[in-house]
Amino acid sequence: MIPEGIQGGSARSVAVLGAGSWGTTFAKILADAATAAGVPRTIRLWGRRSEVVEEINTFHRNSQYLKDIALPDSITAYTEVRQVFDGADLVVLAVPAQSLRPQLRGWKDMIVPGAMVVSLMKGLELGTDARMSEVISEELGVPTERIAVVSGPNLAMEIAREEPTASVVACTDSAAAGWIARSCTAPYFRPYTTADVVGVEIGGIVKNVIALAVGICEGRQMGDNTKASVITRGLAETSRLALALGGDAKTMAGLAGLGDLVATCSSPLSRNHTAGRLLGQGLTLEEVGQKMTQTAEGIKSGQAVHELAAKLGVEMPITAAVVAVLAGKLSVDQLGPVLLARELKPEGDY
Repeated sequence: MIPEGIQGGSARSVAVLGAGSWGTTFAKILADAATAAGVPRTIRLWGRRSEVVEEINTFHRNSQYLKDIALPDSITAYTEVRQVFDGADLVVLAVPAQSLRPQLRGWKDMIVPGAMVVSLMKGLELGTDARMSEVISEELGVPTERIAVVSGPNLAMEIAREEPTASVVACTDSAAAGWIARSCTAPYFRPYTTADVVGVEIGGIVKNVIALAVGICEGRQMGDNTKASVITRGLAETSRLALALGGDAKTMAGLAGLGDLVATCSSPLSRNHTAGRLLGQGLTLEEVGQKMTQTAEGIKSGQAVHELAAKLGVEMPITAAVVAVLAGKLSVDQLGPVLLARELKPEGDY
């Protein structure tokens, strides 16, 4: 059963799992959306680290991830996860993709029956090649119409600064997608809806790998022609994989496809772009990890994307090259020539 009032209402009690930059920012969106709509809403945010939780509750800041951004008073943070789930009709998941399955197993009995579950995560599970919505369905045993995905050009810091942003809510049930969209419509955040969960998730997953490639090119001081070429052909790769899985080509031309790809590949705020740039400058994977405070999902998910493409017979040369770099089988100096090594063919022949 979907939460009551889904036809015209919005979430009244929200649990956000993950107090990193995007989880905290989305909690802010939900709080600001409720204020703008004049509806009461309780927002509880779970964080692993007590110092982050204490700072949110005491100073209404999460300085490690969002610097000096002021957070609404309606957001309360906890280290005890059971308190966060209490009565929540909307559960938002913003944890690292590779840790989702074991965490869900511990949380399953805490989720209110009938609650909507939203994934903010953009990764494939290593070993199973499962999308996050599939992991949620498998571990929680909830129907697909109660699982949604939010994706798009979602650079957390820009949204936290309330710079205008559009995004996409994907759910197989249009009423549920609308309910979630109403719940997160803030003056600076405009969600669209779609039923193409597969396309939206694949767009969010593969763009991280392409952003690594663009970052490496930038780290090697390659020019805008090179980066534009990688972005454009990266969109072709993303489209091939999404279509092979049943996604919609129109999604790839929209916010969750092209929009997210451009933002992630172009912005210094992008974790994957930053990780790629550092690799291009000669740092090792270990050194990149030490310099970055947050997970670059493309590093973790690249191998899973490569394996999934191979299973489906989908050609993804940029992804294959990035995975080879990450595995130490290809140097960053060799990346550029490899990206141009495909046989000649018409551009439209994906």
